[in-house]
Amino acid sequence: MSISSTDQTTASVVVVDYGLGNLRSVTRGLERANAAVTISDDPGALDDADGIVLPGVGAFGDGMENAGPFRDALVDAADEGRPLFGICLGMQMLLTESEEAEREGQGDVRGLDLIPGRNRRFTGDVKVPHMGWNELDVVRDHPLVDGVDTVSSETRRADGTAGGSIDGEYAYFVHSYYAEPDSDDHVVAETDYGEAFPSIVANDEGNVFGTQFHPEKSGETGLRILRNFVDICADQ
Repeated sequence: MSISSTDQTTASVVVVDYGLGNLRSVTRGLERANAAVTISDDPGALDDADGIVLPGVGAFGDGMENAGPFRDALVDAADEGRPLFGICLGMQMLLTESEEAEREGQGDVRGLDLIPGRNRRFTGDVKVPHMGWNELDVVRDHPLVDGVDTVSSETRRADGTAGGSIDGEYAYFVHSYYAEPDSDDHVVAETDYGEAFPSIVANDEGNVFGTQFHPEKSGETGLRILRNFVDICADQ
């Protein structure tokens, strides 16, 4: 376990180390967002955290196997209302299941089931994996996508959706599967890649959420999202 902090921290955040995350870049991004960051492979470390980040790269089955010791602690934290932020594979692990496990011959691998739904592989003529910068279309309000100075939080587009400065901005993606929540109410933002897919999801209570893209690799847009996350943690 390693610990690092900033001079003006506003919340304590644990980054879950289960062997499949890009921990250093996520930590640096959170530090820039004024979080006191602990990287830990101990499920008990989640107990005192203001917020939790579940990063991830790789296959769904491997992710759930490696994160097995954290399952109860993650579910308990979510049930307690603490913010839980899944990134890339970490976001997919928030859902119930994934086609990827079946495709890889791993059978019925269960996700955390904190956001009911299934992860599906891109089909059609698009290149897989989806890699590079793509646009975010915010479709409903959530504190994670609050805008900054250029657009007030009260602004609405003509069709009634949320808008904001993150809406229409670009983020960095690397993935072959995408989340398909059971309810459209769990979709916060979408991105088009042959078809629209959810690029930010959240549960009904709003404390469990995830981005399919990597905010730590997404420039000022990603930093804004990380700052919003830290603010959510500080408000708990």
